This record gives sequence, C-alpha cells and structure tokens, in this order.
Amino acid sequence: VQLQASGGGLVQAGGSLRLSCVASGRTVSSYDMGWFRQAPGREREFVALINRRGGTTYYADIVKGRFTISKDNAKNTVYLQMNSLKPEDTAVYYCAASGSYSATLAWDYAYWGQGTQVTVSS
Repeated sequence: VQLQASGGGLVQAGGSLRLSCVASGRTVSSYDMGWFRQAPGREREFVALINRRGGTTYYADIVKGRFTISKDNAKNTVYLQMNSLKPEDTAVYYCAASGSYSATLAWDYAYWGQGTQVTVSS
C-alpha cells in the first residue's frame, strides 16, 4: 500500500487542522491505520490509531480529547482532526499502515507516508 499525507500547515495556538492520508494499492480496511509525529531532535511518537474495521480508536494521552482519527473506506482515506492545537504539537506528521493489531509502536507499521509539516505558533 502507498500512503500520501496532506493537510499540514501553519496555525495559531488554539486553532485546528485536518490531516488526510490517501491510500492506494490496498484498502485502508486491510490494515490498522495510525498517525505518528516527529519533532526536531525527538523520536517518532505515536499519536492515534484506528483499527481495520473502524470500530476502535486509540490515542496518546497527550492528544486525547483534542484529536480525532477517522476513516472513509469509500475514499480510502484516513483523517486526523486536530483541535485546540498547542505549540508542542509542532512536528512532521506521518500516516502509517500496520498488519498488526492495535499497534502503538512505530516498528509495527510497515508502510509509511511521506509526512506533512504542522507548525503551531504561540
């Protein structure tokens, strides 16, 4: 599966962005789909996942209540709605696909998109 992430940009603190991840080659219903992020000088960290059936979502504590992951099987697209953004959310955001179940570790994800930059100004 190939993944193409988009939707990043510059936003003020408290604002919102919606990231999209379009899959090709295989359907998003074939994988658990996750979002990760990586800030300069830091390791890539888990943000959110949605299972292949779409019935289960899981979030990192630092984004819980602010971010929402969803998917549209008809469009073969996964979304990350980010609200109440903070400067510490600034990072490159990556979507990824995993054959494992409910994986929150980057090495469990075999397929990665190219990343989209999110910058939150204070």
